[in-house]
Amino acid sequence: MTAGAADGAAARTPRWGMVMDLNRCVGCQTCTIACKHANDTPPGVQWRQVLDVEYGRFPDVERVFLPVGCQHCDEPPCVPVCPTGATYRRADGIVAVLYDRCIGCGACAVACPYQARHLVHRRDRYFRDRDTVQEQAVAHGERLGVIQKCTFCADKIDAGRAQGLVPGRDLAATPACASACIAQAIRFGDFNDPDDPVTRMARGQPSFALHEGLGTRPMIRYLYTTPAVPGRGGEADAADERVSDPEDPLTGKLQRRWDARAAANFICGGLSSGLMAMAYLGHLAGAVPAGRLPAIYAGGSAIMAMGLFAVFLEIGRKLRFVYVLRRPQTSWMTREVYVVAALYPMVAADLWRPHPALDAAIAVAALAFLYCQARILHASKGIPAWRVPLMPWMLVATGLFEGLGALTLVLAVAQVAVPAWLGWPIVALAGVNAALWRAYRAGMKAAGIAPLARAEIARTTPWLHAIGHGLPAAGAVAAIAGASPWALMAAGLGASAGGALWKYRVIVRASYQQGFALPKLPRRGSGRRSAWAGAGAEA
Repeated sequence: MTAGAADGAAARTPRWGMVMDLNRCVGCQTCTIACKHANDTPPGVQWRQVLDVEYGRFPDVERVFLPVGCQHCDEPPCVPVCPTGATYRRADGIVAVLYDRCIGCGACAVACPYQARHLVHRRDRYFRDRDTVQEQAVAHGERLGVIQKCTFCADKIDAGRAQGLVPGRDLAATPACASACIAQAIRFGDFNDPDDPVTRMARGQPSFALHEGLGTRPMIRYLYTTPAVPGRGGEADAADERVSDPEDPLTGKLQRRWDARAAANFICGGLSSGLMAMAYLGHLAGAVPAGRLPAIYAGGSAIMAMGLFAVFLEIGRKLRFVYVLRRPQTSWMTREVYVVAALYPMVAADLWRPHPALDAAIAVAALAFLYCQARILHASKGIPAWRVPLMPWMLVATGLFEGLGALTLVLAVAQVAVPAWLGWPIVALAGVNAALWRAYRAGMKAAGIAPLARAEIARTTPWLHAIGHGLPAAGAVAAIAGASPWALMAAGLGASAGGALWKYRVIVRASYQQGFALPKLPRRGSGRRSAWAGAGAEA
């Protein structure tokens, strides 16, 4: 290499990544132990894992070991959703976390399609009654209540490069998993260097990345073939029968980071913002007296505050909650907080001195809040049941429906005459929400929603149609026909309850993670899955 070329190589920004050879991996778990030792991860937390995957039936069987972890994507979905900027992508492509900025909201965890992020709220011990000497020496209090993940051993890389070492070639500057691999199945290097071994391997042999269809552009490539024995297509890994088994290593697990508290936030947020928006529209239509608007807005704000408090209880580092204001350029959670910061002073001012302009501005802010919530859930790429394109529309339509239902109840309690024609928009929104739910169910398999989640959604459907669609429509029609005012109140109650029902079930019970899939497989089994059976076959 000439001096000029050497200077150019030194000045070039690297793009660190890995190549993992599925034919070489023997499932020894040395990489997982090396990672745990190097990074001092607590019990139950593995930044690097090796999945043990079995295929076929005797005698045509195959066993494949799949190393997984953070993929350090070129388009990481975890970065834009972080409301604090704690998760970021370095210039060299490593996706890192600033522990002192993270609030532990879990938004990045549900956005990750690779199950690579860990949120630990308390310090667990390997032995129940005492700390070991090792645990005392390497305790990481800064990681409690915040997200932790694979860093590609960035500290080791940076320190090694400062000493003139080359990551991937010099073990002292190479991630622990790659430097410890006894079969050299994990190779680390610079994908921006055309002469780096990882670049040559990825360029010269067939390879794949996990979940390429999601557009994340992972920087871990998997080799599955050898010069003598080409691989085969992955035919059984995504079959419904396989991923219906919660114990299968490829099956996505039910996420538990966003639990009933998160569901309460979406339930209260949708109902409250919908109530404020529909109250203003009802005022324009003559159904809500102007003098009632400030009180309705105040009640809606109180319900919204309950939802916000529920999600506040869920964050790991509560004293850092103001950090949520740091990322308005990409985070819908941050934008939601900015909307709230504008909404509450306007509601207070409207209570003190009502004004038509304030009434309109509050309604607009409520709609903005509802839209932000809808986008928050949709941005969670790691949860197939949430990321579908219909989700924002479903949440907005449900919020308006819930708000209209709540409005009928509020007017009845306030002894304001509820006009019978209010039943028509209830019927219309019941139809819209029922149609959206049917479309959602019809597209579940095509959207990649796993059988376990589809089964939960199927169990929810009869109750939702009965309570959340049928009851409101029937009550509204009865009210239009001149039945008792109680009919319209029943319609409103059903509309509010139906939205809460499906949000809870989808957010808490159907929130299975992406899981894993192998689009290509090596030939390393027995019988028809053996190497000799595939000799001469095309990859």
